[in-house]
Amino acid sequence: MPVVELGDVDMFFTDDGDGPPVLLVHGWTCDSHDWVFQLDAFAERHRVIAVDLRGHGRSSAPASDYTAQRYAADIALLLERLGVDQVVVVGHSLGGSVAAVLAVEYPELVRAMVAVEPAYGQPEAAVEWMREMSAQFGDDAGNELATQLQAATEPLAPAWLRTWHRRRGLGMRPDLLAQSFQDMYFSDTDISGQPRTDAYLARRTCPTLAFHRLPDMAEWERGMLTHAGSRVVSWEGGGHWLHQDRPVEFNALVLSWIGDLTTAETPELQAQA
Repeated sequence: MPVVELGDVDMFFTDDGDGPPVLLVHGWTCDSHDWVFQLDAFAERHRVIAVDLRGHGRSSAPASDYTAQRYAADIALLLERLGVDQVVVVGHSLGGSVAAVLAVEYPELVRAMVAVEPAYGQPEAAVEWMREMSAQFGDDAGNELATQLQAATEPLAPAWLRTWHRRRGLGMRPDLLAQSFQDMYFSDTDISGQPRTDAYLARRTCPTLAFHRLPDMAEWERGMLTHAGSRVVSWEGGGHWLHQDRPVEFNALVLSWIGDLTTAETPELQAQA
């Protein structure tokens, strides 16, 4: 089984395909299975590394530290162990925050980033609502509540997909579900709420492709872009898992965007890729 020891965590990952590396980072209560619609399609052109974050999926669950910064540090060490110099990082939800931290704190590792319904950039009212919800996590009833909240964000998903998401949420250790949520939104270093996110993303210099289902979040993200090659896609009416709602369109758009980045780069950078 592809597991690597990274200090206090044993991280599960898969590594398939050849070409410029793409790193896939899942969201809260999820695992690398979330990219089942992308893995083969991306591996036709790229080396695809998909991870299970600490406390999720088949990775181990250390006693503490489930911040986006810690997740990013785990991934940076994994890439070092794999001898990967630079990636396009694709992150969903919590994974979008992890991708942003990688882009800001480890800019030499990130060629570009793709954020799918990222957890960062939440308005103050949303953060306060999440604070109220988080107080109810930590036991089996809290896990059930979390899955109900997630289901409300995917109205167009087929029943089997909502069932898949629900079962994973119910199967996560309640203490880990609660702590990872707390660290995502309410740690001393979290980047999930505005205006802290704004100041943080101002340090992001790589090309960014962002997908949002809410038009106001898409418009906000456009104001955060710092690279001319960046783009925001607004799929109004979709669910939180946009890469699963519209996988064929998502895959084509992301792969085309990455290809356009390569075309726009200098011949020297193309040779490195």
